[in-house]
Amino acid sequence: MKRNRVTVVGNDGPTMLYAHGFGCNQAMWHKVSGAFGEYRQVLFDYTGSGAGGAPFDVRRYASLDGYVQDLLDVCDALGLTEGVRFVGHSVSCSIGLLASIARPALFERMILIAPSPCFLNDPPDYYGGFEREDLAALLDMMEQNYIGWAQYLAPVVAGAAQAESTGAELAASFCSTDPLAARTFARATFFADNRADLAAVTVPSLLLQHRHDALAPLAVGNYLHAHMANSRLQVLDVSGHCAHMSHPDLVVAAMRPYLSLTADSLVAPSR
Repeated sequence: MKRNRVTVVGNDGPTMLYAHGFGCNQAMWHKVSGAFGEYRQVLFDYTGSGAGGAPFDVRRYASLDGYVQDLLDVCDALGLTEGVRFVGHSVSCSIGLLASIARPALFERMILIAPSPCFLNDPPDYYGGFEREDLAALLDMMEQNYIGWAQYLAPVVAGAAQAESTGAELAASFCSTDPLAARTFARATFFADNRADLAAVTVPSLLLQHRHDALAPLAVGNYLHAHMANSRLQVLDVSGHCAHMSHPDLVVAAMRPYLSLTADSLVAPSR
């Protein structure tokens, strides 16, 4: 609870668990979480994310497995064993999916915002958005000039229309993160390939993809939908990679109908 700065809002209703993306922290959910007061809402920071926190173990967090363990540890600390509504952003979508494979009974449904199982292009069958050398150059920039990297990447992630507002919030979050933890999380995020894991996912999922997203193109959402059982794909007509920050009303409007579905109706029609 202390290591991951767990915050619990409300004591009644089903549990909704929010997991932030790379370079972010639980504060990024405040525009969405306020709309769901009927739930017991759980927010947390991955180790190394946000300001301060517990000592960072580079070996544990060199792959997404360490972040999956953080997520499961939070659930264990709260005594959660079933019925969790998971809401994840970006790399946390993959982290949540891996956690659901490890403990499928823990989660009832998942809402995945801007998910990507692999950021690398793998032609001719997969377009993730980046060439390996482009990501390597981005991480080299991170090593050499961390603040400059944060100020460059934040508006790209936010999208041109939100470069000043959401971009500024992202830049502040990036800069508040310990550089060693950020570099470690970045490598684990951008070089992960979880495409082979998708077939093992059984928990029903809502995929919320952005129409114009430099980090997760529409082709990624289509790929996920085609390879995940019980998935539903909804495209949000926004630019950027963080609709929960830039267009929270659209995200809330997409989440509510899915959260209101009965467990039996979560199984998607045959495709």
